[in-house]
Amino acid sequence: MPIPQLVPSKGESYDPAERPPPFGHALKQYFPLDEDYVNLNPGSWGTLPLPVLFAATRLGYQIERNPDKMYRQLFHPLIVQARESIAKLVGADRDEVVFTPNATLAINTVLRNFEWREGDLLVGGAYDYHAVLLHHLLTHTKAATSYGGIANTIRYLADRSEQPRPELCLVKYIFPLTHAQILENFRTSLREFKAEHAAFGTQFTDVPPLSPGYTDDPAERKNKIVVVLDAITAAPGALMPWKEMVRVCTEEGAWAVVDAAHSIGQEPDINLSEAKPDFWITDCHKWLYAKRGCAVLYVPKRNQHIIKSSIPTSHEYVHAGSAKAMEKGTNFVMQHGWTGTPDHTAYASVPDALAFREWLGGEKVINDYCHQLALDGGKRLAHILGTRVLDETGELTLNMSNVRLPLPVEKSRGELYTPETISHINVYMRDKLLDEWGTYVVHFFHAGAWWCRCSPQVFNELSDFDYLGNALLAVCEDILEAFNLNK
Repeated sequence: MPIPQLVPSKGESYDPAERPPPFGHALKQYFPLDEDYVNLNPGSWGTLPLPVLFAATRLGYQIERNPDKMYRQLFHPLIVQARESIAKLVGADRDEVVFTPNATLAINTVLRNFEWREGDLLVGGAYDYHAVLLHHLLTHTKAATSYGGIANTIRYLADRSEQPRPELCLVKYIFPLTHAQILENFRTSLREFKAEHAAFGTQFTDVPPLSPGYTDDPAERKNKIVVVLDAITAAPGALMPWKEMVRVCTEEGAWAVVDAAHSIGQEPDINLSEAKPDFWITDCHKWLYAKRGCAVLYVPKRNQHIIKSSIPTSHEYVHAGSAKAMEKGTNFVMQHGWTGTPDHTAYASVPDALAFREWLGGEKVINDYCHQLALDGGKRLAHILGTRVLDETGELTLNMSNVRLPLPVEKSRGELYTPETISHINVYMRDKLLDEWGTYVVHFFHAGAWWCRCSPQVFNELSDFDYLGNALLAVCEDILEAFNLNK
């Protein structure tokens, strides 16, 4: 089938034999950004490079010319190639990774496939912030996990009327913390949860295959602990010692579901074969330059029996009692290969994204630049605002920096900011930054103070932090007056 001849314009193609421009504003020609928009928030939605966007558009046009031929004959090899490239990048076997539209759906797939019993524990993280603006929805809570959709999935599974259901437990984190403190808090909390429930006769013997005491005899498996832990938290944007946390889960006989939405394309040296999480999920459209709507679900072969059905259930679902199940198990890969008719061009864009990243210099070069810019930019912004960065040691920082905003700090809970006030300030700040200043960063309330999370990319420079600093100074001055916070 001939490839349609669409002629790319400036920035929509590149010559792999030529050297790319230097990092910074010279690279903006390869990204479809408004000229007057200072984008320091690729961490939320990603920013698709023009060459990847053009390639995906070209493929989409090819699909529309002959959908049957593309979907029935030609598309499967493209997805296999994309899975191979991801597997190589994260140190996994090709048939241990599949694509889903986003990390939230992938984590739902894992959690809704566990067969829950009364007495099971579902453990999440709590980061003690009252409100965070996500997808224009405000979540008001004093103990919320890092991402609203995951927090609510955990809560739903514990709240639902159907029996049996797990009990919700929260491990609380108030930053700044060292990795050693995070690990100690995590380990202590898990042991306390186990001891508290064991006192009532609960037996936590349904453990992952790598944990001590594992048995393949279903009759011996009683209750389980499933832990959803962040590799990099969303707000604050903090690197967690997730590999060590996975080891703690293994030692304690708990299932580790790693929400690594922000990891791929930001976190170097991911090797899942060495880290050995029970499940690991990441978004390719946040940092890896893939088209939006592309996440990876990693399930090692030892755990694929858990995932009995994709979400939604696929044509390739295998009935547990069938002869096909004896041959293919749960048919994990094929189930996720076709769950209806989404826009698969997002999945197929992964090799183009990786090729563009390789042209820029590769993973290390990209992350070294963004990491240093996050550190330097965070300090520059803190100086302009007259505040401080959340992570002064740099241990929690990859390519996202968190800086306190020049707004009053609450000394006791509810002294200045009710959940309603926080909601209104969030909306006010959002609209002021976008409509009047043409920039944006994630803003959130944590540990009694207001913070912003900056996530620079290769097209940013330090001067962007200068512009953001001036914008935030003006907006915070407006907030002080509008919300009567000067008293």
